[in-house]
Amino acid sequence: MELSKVSENIYEIPKDGEMNVPTRVYASEELLEEMRNDDTLEQVKNMASLPGIQKYSIVMPDGHQGYGFPIGGVAAFDAENGIISPGAIGFDVNCGIRVLKTDLTAEDIDGKEQQLANIMYSKIPVGLGKGGYLNTDKEDLREILDRGMEWMLENGHAQEEDLRRCEENGKLPGDHRKVPDDAIRRGLDQVGSLGSGNHFMEVQIVGEVFDEQKAEAYGLEANQVVIMIHSGSRGLGHETCTKYLRRFEKEYPEIAEAIPEKNLIYAPIEEEAAQDYKKAMYAAANYAWANRQALTQGIRECLSTIFDEEVETELLYDVCHNIAKEETHKVEDREKELIVHRKGATRAMPAGREEVPDVYSEVGQPVLIPGSMGTSSYILSGGDNSLEISFGSTAHGAGRLKSRTQAKQDYWGEDVQKELEREGILVKADSGSTVAEEAPGVYKDIDEVIQVSDKLGIGEKVAKILPVVNIKG
Repeated sequence: MELSKVSENIYEIPKDGEMNVPTRVYASEELLEEMRNDDTLEQVKNMASLPGIQKYSIVMPDGHQGYGFPIGGVAAFDAENGIISPGAIGFDVNCGIRVLKTDLTAEDIDGKEQQLANIMYSKIPVGLGKGGYLNTDKEDLREILDRGMEWMLENGHAQEEDLRRCEENGKLPGDHRKVPDDAIRRGLDQVGSLGSGNHFMEVQIVGEVFDEQKAEAYGLEANQVVIMIHSGSRGLGHETCTKYLRRFEKEYPEIAEAIPEKNLIYAPIEEEAAQDYKKAMYAAANYAWANRQALTQGIRECLSTIFDEEVETELLYDVCHNIAKEETHKVEDREKELIVHRKGATRAMPAGREEVPDVYSEVGQPVLIPGSMGTSSYILSGGDNSLEISFGSTAHGAGRLKSRTQAKQDYWGEDVQKELEREGILVKADSGSTVAEEAPGVYKDIDEVIQVSDKLGIGEKVAKILPVVNIKG
């Protein structure tokens, strides 16, 4: 495969054959070499062959092989004549990250690590199934699918500020009638549940601060306790994606036959199937926001129980990782309405964009990027170059190096837990196999991923955050 270096950390696969646009790869030499070890580059090249794609198909520095589209893939399509693709969004619709700030310091939780782990693990459902923090009936669920965080606020499960600090204010124009019945059944008892796999809740300490002005605007300071939540739309989102993939394959056999990989299946945006999927996908995204908000309420209760008083907690921000949304971007020197697909990529809007909450308008959108259980996570700000080179996007995490199967062959869960405990990181999980699957050695170097983002100016370093307690499904 022909791959040329455009400039530091920018590589290009030139337009060729069936490709409609070139491909851009944002990576260091080390990260690029890791992408060569799987099908990441082939998949991002395949993305470039889809109709209506604009400028480039893009893979972020944490990119690795996925289903159809690589994880870390970004692609924007013409909003009128383009397409929508479930495989370009992912099975866990609106899998995302939120960070809660607290008024606690590292000294306040010193010696309470085990207590924090125990109460969070016992109060908040984790793992496959396991129920939810909220009890919801079918009517509640329909409202959540249509209204997201608005329903949570009206029913006493959120604060007004929580909505203002969510991407899209925690609501997209979803329609519960477009969500498959099987998906609704799976989501009925899971509002406020962590799930399994790479989902987690983590108690963290703000370590190094890189940009004092932005950190102050975000309400962050060294030694402060924050809590990171990583979860999504659970079985509801997965079932929604699966059902629409099958529907697209059935309704568009000529497309299914022509595409290089079946999970690239798409529907022309103006057609009924595409519009139905978009409304269902938005509804699943609303469910994911409600889910993370219910987890937030559970964590607030846990903290108040441990410290015998209400701990001040404030949402820093909540970002999506798997989503397609209508946004305006400049293409060939003119503003254009696009449907931007992000799969394992974070929106990273700079200061001045209307999508950035008023409270952060002068410094840019907070970008929340987790590492692994044994490494730092980061708070970035949306970078000025993101609009020019990445449709306002950056990485979403460290990115996997090893499959879950390989991880379980290479690591033993209990050994990983003991090693992390020696490093001062307490991990409590539903099973040892989950810990093995998520061992730090399974992931790329998060520091390298962040460095690329920062140097490119698409997501700029604000603060580094250190793990203390990690709860996994």
